[in-house]
Amino acid sequence: MSLRRSARTQAKPASAPELPSGRAAEAAEPPKKRGRKPKASEDIAATAVAQESLVNDDAVETMAPPPRTPSKRRKVTTTPSKPPPVTPTPSAIGLMTSNSVLRPGYSTGDIDDATPPPAENRVAEPRHTNAALLTPGGTQVQPAIEESTPSRPSAGPATNSSSLLDQACARLIAVDPNLKPVIDKHHCRIFSPEGLAETIDPFRSLASGIMAQQVSGAAAKSIKNKFVGLFPPDACSTGFPPPSLVAETGLPRLREAGLSQRKAEYIQGLAQKFRDGELTVAMLMNGSDEEVMEKLVAVRGLGAWSVEMFMCFGLKRMDVFSTGDLGVQRGMAAYKGRDVGKLKAKGGKWKYMSEKEMVEVAEAFRPWRSLFMWYMWRIEDVDVDVMGSL
Repeated sequence: MSLRRSARTQAKPASAPELPSGRAAEAAEPPKKRGRKPKASEDIAATAVAQESLVNDDAVETMAPPPRTPSKRRKVTTTPSKPPPVTPTPSAIGLMTSNSVLRPGYSTGDIDDATPPPAENRVAEPRHTNAALLTPGGTQVQPAIEESTPSRPSAGPATNSSSLLDQACARLIAVDPNLKPVIDKHHCRIFSPEGLAETIDPFRSLASGIMAQQVSGAAAKSIKNKFVGLFPPDACSTGFPPPSLVAETGLPRLREAGLSQRKAEYIQGLAQKFRDGELTVAMLMNGSDEEVMEKLVAVRGLGAWSVEMFMCFGLKRMDVFSTGDLGVQRGMAAYKGRDVGKLKAKGGKWKYMSEKEMVEVAEAFRPWRSLFMWYMWRIEDVDVDVMGSL
């Protein structure tokens, strides 16, 4: 009997130590690992507590919205405003008007070809072509200043190429003495005796201008050199193929120089107009500014800006003014005392001054607006690396 009792005693599990009331069950459960509640659970619990406190509080009449996680404020980086696009003026003009080592005094359109021609003294006139031009046949034609006509009134007594620039600068300073510092600082070679001594091939200059459209100066130069290389050297006495040869060359062959289909069509069409007599050296030499502009803008591929640059820097006409050139717009705005850095783009295109106001301001400088325009580029320090020799 005692043996069975002893066995029962041994088989009975040891009872847990007696704990204060309410803690026995808690102690019996295994301890749980404390961890951070999920964010959603925290939000729900916080919302429930807030609502309960509001219901039990007689002083609060309306329930406030549940708390919301504050959104992280986005850091706004301050970046400078986008600068205006660089005007294509320098590279395009450099391609159209630099001089030739092949034939001194002759403008080939090579940017790195800058042999200065000898200066000469001859009659000059503001509303006339003051550069010697080369015919498609290779004949040099000197400017012949004629008596004034209704279509081309004279700007006064004809001067000469050695004093034309001085006369023009004196007129600009007389209109506005504030221009004297910029005139004294920058010498305008394009209308100097050396610049007026250049011989310009109109077809070559205009074709080079088409090649320079919408490409860099280096790319345009490469295309031009490849274009010349398409033709036999003995057929290019001046270093550039004549219009008649280009006009009869197929478009696929012209495109081998790197020209687009459209540019090849433009240059071939330009050559055909010179070959057929629709464009002549006589018209470019003796026509009025309005007539030359009308004839040239009618040619596919030649817009107003291209023609204005050719008339000013190629033909050396003194009363050309371009309102569409961004460098001129910017310079004129600075000339009128405006902060060009704060001007905004309008309609996706930078406009520093309206065309109407530009024309009104420049009117006082007739018939020397080409020189006035040249100094507007200088006022705002437009990139003149290529134009520095002009």
